[in-house]
Amino acid sequence: MSNVDVAYQHLPSRELELDHAYGKNVHILADPFLLTHLAFLCSEGTQQPAINQVVRDLYQYLIKAVMNGELPRVVKKITTRMAALSSHGIWTGQILDPDVRAVSVNIMRAGTLPSQVCFDFLNKTLTPRLVRQDHVVMSRVTNEAGKVTGSHFGDSKIGGDVDAAFVLFPDPMGATGGSLCEAIRYYKTKVSGTARRFITVNLIVTPEYLKRMAEEHPDVVVYALRLDRGASSPEVLQTRPGTRWSEESGLTDKQYIVPGGGGFGEIMNNAWC
Repeated sequence: MSNVDVAYQHLPSRELELDHAYGKNVHILADPFLLTHLAFLCSEGTQQPAINQVVRDLYQYLIKAVMNGELPRVVKKITTRMAALSSHGIWTGQILDPDVRAVSVNIMRAGTLPSQVCFDFLNKTLTPRLVRQDHVVMSRVTNEAGKVTGSHFGDSKIGGDVDAAFVLFPDPMGATGGSLCEAIRYYKTKVSGTARRFITVNLIVTPEYLKRMAEEHPDVVVYALRLDRGASSPEVLQTRPGTRWSEESGLTDKQYIVPGGGGFGEIMNNAWC
């Protein structure tokens, strides 16, 4: 009879998630610990250097959730140090497959630190030669009233193709979705290879962001720590998220997230223009 412990052959893949009607590709974590730290990050009294430290901590948990939920598994036999003393010193169980390709895309500037955290953790978990970080410049285009009218794809440093790769876009605030949709479109149409999966990795998302992503890139998987729909009516706020999607809103008239946490590109860089 095999001495392999069956308990570690088929492990669960998902964190506890918010119940919603946005579709199977949307994963909003329901984690009181992470929400506590995100609330501190968004509080008006929180300043540097605490801001970047909390962003770094939160993305360590987020990338863990992404890898557990999306990456393939393999069953591996590990010879432990106890093998020299006992024939039972071998552990066999399911782990993440280290031999997959992954690309973390730095959407400068709010995405710079999150992408670096994700890149580092991918390197720790996967075979490093299969992991890459790209850099792109995206900016909002606004009209005279300050309302966002589009997105501009600027300069970029893309280090190769994305064939069979998990392509991650770690960007803290999913507000309108314009910039990320444009970046994903660029990777789909201008970068060689067919990606295995496109994944956005956000701290906060709005219903508008989720709707735009679903319409323009229905194949994209979204991971987030919190859903903000604070501009919705009191009645809509009492409903299950997504059931009255067209009536939900998490944006001001200048298209900033509410309740939100301010412009993360500004607060993470102490740069206000």
